[in-house]
Amino acid sequence: MRDMPKTSARLLALLSLLQARRDWPGPLLAERLDVSPRTVRRDVDRLRELGYPIATTKGPDGGYRLDAGTRLPPLLFDDEQAVALAVALQAAAVSGAGVEEAAARALHTVRQVMPARLRRRIDTFEVTAIGRPAGRPEPKAGGDVLMTIAAAVHAREVLRFDYGGAGADGGGPPRQAQPHHLVARAGRWYLIAWDLDRRDWRTFRADRITPRTPNGPRFTPRELPGGDVAAFVTGRFRGTDGTGGGWPCRGEVLLDLPADAVSRFTSDGIVEEIAPDRTRLVLGSWSWTALAAAIGRFDAPIEVVAPDELRAAFAHLARRYAKAAEGPGERARAPSGREVRPAADR
Repeated sequence: MRDMPKTSARLLALLSLLQARRDWPGPLLAERLDVSPRTVRRDVDRLRELGYPIATTKGPDGGYRLDAGTRLPPLLFDDEQAVALAVALQAAAVSGAGVEEAAARALHTVRQVMPARLRRRIDTFEVTAIGRPAGRPEPKAGGDVLMTIAAAVHAREVLRFDYGGAGADGGGPPRQAQPHHLVARAGRWYLIAWDLDRRDWRTFRADRITPRTPNGPRFTPRELPGGDVAAFVTGRFRGTDGTGGGWPCRGEVLLDLPADAVSRFTSDGIVEEIAPDRTRLVLGSWSWTALAAAIGRFDAPIEVVAPDELRAAFAHLARRYAKAAEGPGERARAPSGREVRPAADR
């Protein structure tokens, strides 16, 4: 019994060494631990009984290797690793990336077994997440979906999936893409991939992806434009966060609404208070009609500052909405009695 603390300390030291490098010759382990090779063999057997998958390697001296097993055994971290793990888990717990609950549980588990000196260090670290302003909760990508996407990226296999999140019913043919990178940005996960149907690079929101099985064939990865993932992603999103560029259509309007009422329903663009009930909004979209429709969702008078294309889009939508307001088969008539047809009929 008096030897138990010494044996436990030696087992921890042995485990730490096995985690530090892939292969260890038996004699070198014995030398590092200041014990006989026979003691090393006994300690390895004890660790195996605890669930650590330690393989014996062949060679002149023989050796040991810590392999992956079928279940997760107890892990050993030094102080710096333990603190880094706790910090990473705390950041993940407020990341908005869909793994918050699991990260919080893992953080609680790690903190429980930490010595008091380390708990005090991590308790001083507090992360506050400031999410995007929005009128409804942001959808999250499930951990199983993220793992499926990541596995396809790693295996270089074509990913087959339905796209549209909860609305994807799998009734039509699946999308097919060569997955390149899985990235996180502003609390969301995105897949950067070469779309085989569009024959172009696309950025897919992971929370809208419903993977299909099996995956497609293996492929040789294409070179990402610019060669840098961070630059590629920044370029794709430039214009959605008020930085300019990016969107092919950008417009500026004035709304008779308080700035806080506008910002609650604006996840990108520029919102600037002009007066207590007057707000400047700069927004972008893929088309002028879509931009006008996005701005039109605010129930308030709108003044278009620029450009003329946005004014024309509002006029186009006005005619379309006026036509939609008519009853079936009715025609709007001008005061002169002439029939006024929508622009698409002229």
